[in-house]
Amino acid sequence: MDPSCAMLTDKVAIVTGGGAGIGRGIAAGFCAFGARVALFERDEQRAVAAARELAAGGADVLAVPVDVRDGDAVGEAVAATRDRFGRVDVLVNNAGGVFAAPFLDTTEKGWDALHRANLKHIYHCCWHVGRIMVARGGGSIINVVSIEGVRAAPMYATYAAAKAGAINFTKTLALELAPHGVRVNALAPDICVTEGLRDLMTGEALRRAANTVPLGRLGDPADLAGAAVFLASDLSRYLTGETLHVDGGTHASSGWYHHPEDGHYVYGPLSPTNDGEG
Repeated sequence: MDPSCAMLTDKVAIVTGGGAGIGRGIAAGFCAFGARVALFERDEQRAVAAARELAAGGADVLAVPVDVRDGDAVGEAVAATRDRFGRVDVLVNNAGGVFAAPFLDTTEKGWDALHRANLKHIYHCCWHVGRIMVARGGGSIINVVSIEGVRAAPMYATYAAAKAGAINFTKTLALELAPHGVRVNALAPDICVTEGLRDLMTGEALRRAANTVPLGRLGDPADLAGAAVFLASDLSRYLTGETLHVDGGTHASSGWYHHPEDGHYVYGPLSPTNDGEG
């Protein structure tokens, strides 16, 4: 074990949803550690712009416009990646989407849409890339899930169910592919400040949300990138079937959060009598 184990030199990584947000941050992290990266992104302009920006820093990046909800399209995109780079060593299933709705107002169409966006695309990508990794005798698959996959999520029941499915799929696939040297793990963020989140929340709302995080700040894509580099590299060579909660401690906090006035821990809704002792 030495510092070179952290490097991804010459490894080839596919990052879905790689044109923006967490996916873009992970792709940048991979490039910084020497990987060659294929950005799978539904929005072609966003894919090309992200690839151009990363390439300007000297990285070898391929923009692959693809809707990962389409299995045949994923097969073609993976083939294009192999044509360009000759191999695939790392797969990051990051693409996804969410909308809020009470469960009883959720239609079957809405349920199916969220499961296609957050779970079924993982099947498509793992099915195609997993075969390549097994044939090569190794690889690392990283599924970006969510804290909502391990806790109740009112108004997001369908999304949470899909993320919980992805977490269990991670464990099961890890066991199936372990004999072939392929590791499968997951990253579970909570609130991560991306372009999309900034469009939805004001600066004040973001500051209030930071009180829910034990480390005192909201996450950003670079935080996920660091964990992804670890899982893609030989530093994590003995780690498989795990979900890492990259959330500043919110999974551990279980309802404890910082009081917005003095920063001491309180539990549950703020009230004049809540002194943090439960």
